[in-house]
Amino acid sequence: MRLCFLIAQVCLFALGRVSIFAAERPNVLVILTDDQGWGDLSLNGNTNLSTPHIDSLARDGAAFDRFYVCPVCAPTRAEFFTGRYHPRGGVRGVSTGEERFNSDETTIADTFKAANYATGAFGKWHNGTQWPYHPNARGFEEYYGFTSGHWGHYFSPPLDHNGEWVRGDGFCTDDFTNRAIDFIRQHKETPFFCYLPLQTPHSPFQVPDEYYSRFAEHPVPLRNRDPEKEKLDETRCVLAMCENIDSNVGRLLKALDDLKLAENTIVVFFTDNGPNTWRYNGGMKGRKGSTDEGGVRVPCLIRWPGKIPGGTQIAPIAGAIDLLPTLADLAGIPVVGDKPLDGRSLKPLLLGQGVEWPERTLFSTYGGRVSVRTQRYRLDDRGALFDMLNDPGQATDLAASLPDVTRRLRDAVDEFRQDVLSEPRQDNRPFPVGAGGVEFPLTQLPARDGRFSGNVERSGRAPNCSFFRNWTSIDDRIWWDADVAQAGLYEVSVLYACPADSVGSTFRLIQGDETLLSTRVTAAHFPPLFGEEADRADRGSESFVRDFKEWKLGRVRLNAGRHDLSLKADSVSGEQVMEVRMLMLRRVE
Repeated sequence: MRLCFLIAQVCLFALGRVSIFAAERPNVLVILTDDQGWGDLSLNGNTNLSTPHIDSLARDGAAFDRFYVCPVCAPTRAEFFTGRYHPRGGVRGVSTGEERFNSDETTIADTFKAANYATGAFGKWHNGTQWPYHPNARGFEEYYGFTSGHWGHYFSPPLDHNGEWVRGDGFCTDDFTNRAIDFIRQHKETPFFCYLPLQTPHSPFQVPDEYYSRFAEHPVPLRNRDPEKEKLDETRCVLAMCENIDSNVGRLLKALDDLKLAENTIVVFFTDNGPNTWRYNGGMKGRKGSTDEGGVRVPCLIRWPGKIPGGTQIAPIAGAIDLLPTLADLAGIPVVGDKPLDGRSLKPLLLGQGVEWPERTLFSTYGGRVSVRTQRYRLDDRGALFDMLNDPGQATDLAASLPDVTRRLRDAVDEFRQDVLSEPRQDNRPFPVGAGGVEFPLTQLPARDGRFSGNVERSGRAPNCSFFRNWTSIDDRIWWDADVAQAGLYEVSVLYACPADSVGSTFRLIQGDETLLSTRVTAAHFPPLFGEEADRADRGSESFVRDFKEWKLGRVRLNAGRHDLSLKADSVSGEQVMEVRMLMLRRVE
C-alpha cells in the first residue's frame, strides 16, 4: 500500500510540475487584418481616424519601424504560418488552389499544439479549403470563419465551423472577435494560441452604421501622395472599418485584463499587405499588389507586459517569416518540422538583449516579380535602386551611380530566383476528396476551385466568392480536378439556385468517363442577389451573393485516384440548368 501511495504522490507531483510549467508559458494572441496599410493607424500619423487600442500595443510594447509582408493576402499568411518564403511551399496566388501551401509544410499552430497549447483560429483562412489544407488539418483544433480569400457579404453570412456549414452572427469582424474571446475564456487555465485573421478592410466595403456614420461626410484631409487616384467613398468606408477593427482590439485587450491574463499573454498585431485602395500611406510608393515599399511595408506591434519594454522601437528590418521562430522562442518551445526556416527569431531585439544584429536582406515576390530590401536600400522589380533612408518615396534611381550596391543586390535576386522560384508557376495540384477520413467527412468543392467551358461564367471577376451561372447548353461543362483519397460511398449535394421557369433540366455527375448519377431539377429556388444594399462603395471584382440551397443528389461510389468530377447537362429546360455555388461530398462508408 505504501508503495502505491508513493507512486501516486510521484505522479501527482509530475502532473503538478507539468501544470506549473504550462502556466508559466505565455499565451499568444495574433491579430492579422486584411488589406490594412501602414498608414491606416493614427499611430503612424493618420489624423483622418483614431485607433487608440491598436496604438496602445506600441505604447505598451514594441513597434517595428520596417516590417515586411507580401504584396497580397495568401502568400503573407503562408509565410507567417511556416516561417518560409511562400513559393517554397507551393503558394503561387490567391485563388483557384494557388493559395494552398503544401501538406508537408508544418505551421506555427503545429508548433504550439505540439507544446500542449490549445489552438484556435477565427476569421479568414485563405490557404485552402479541403483536408489537408483546411485549418483543422494545419494544427488548429478549433476553426470558425471562411476559408476563401474573399467573402461577398459581411453580415451573418454562411461560415465554416470545423468543416461544417453554419450561419454567422452579425458583422463578421465583431463575430470573429466574439469567438476569439470565447476561446480565450474557455482556455484561461491553460496556455492558448489564438489566431484572429480579420477580413477587413478588404472589400466589399461594408461596415455597421455605428462606424460609418462617423465618416459619411468626412472631408478626409489627409490623402494619398497621388490624390487624383483616391476614391473618397472607398476611403471613408475603410476608415470606418479600421475604427471597427480598433474597437474589437479594445474588446480583446479588455477581456485579457478581466481574465487577469494580460501579463502572461503575448499580443501581436500586423497586416497582410499594403492598402487595397489609394489612400494615405506615409508617402510610400505602391499599394496592394506592388513589391514597392507601399505594397509590402506594414505595421507590426508586439506587447508582452513586463517582458517587452513599453515604447520599444525596433529599427532592423523584419518580416512575416520571422514571427514563427520569434513566438516559439519567446514561449520557450521548439519549432516542429524538418524544413529550414527563412525567418529568424527577433527575441533579442524585443527583449533589449543588446546583441549585435547582422545585416540581412528580405525579398518581396509576386507574379514572378522580385524586389529586395536591405536596411538602407531597395532594388525594385525593374532593377532600379533606391536609398530608402534618404528617399523613402522611391523618387530617384541610383542604380547607375551606385554600381557595386546594384550589382550585389541583383546577384542576390538571381540567387533568390534559383533557390526559391525554381518551381513552375503553373499550379497542377488536384483538389483532394475524402482525405479527412471519418473524422472530417465533408469535402467542399466551391465554384472558386472549379473550371468551366462553353457558356458557363463566373458571377464575378474574382473567383473566391463566385458561383457558376449561365449554364445554358448541353455542350457546357463544369468540373473539378479531384483526387479521391480513398474509394467509398459518398453522399453528394450541390448548393444551387434555379428560377421557376428553368425547372426540368436534366444533368449528370461524372467521375472521369463514368456517370455516377443522373437527375432532374424538380424544385425552383431563386432568391434575389444581395450585398449591394450594404455596400458603402463599389465592390469592384467581388461577386454579389445569393442564399443557395443544399440539394442532396444521392449517394455514389467514388473510385480512388485523380479524375475530373464533372456536371454535364442532358437537357436544358428554360434559359439555364441552374446556378452552382458548390459541390459537396460527404463520406458515409
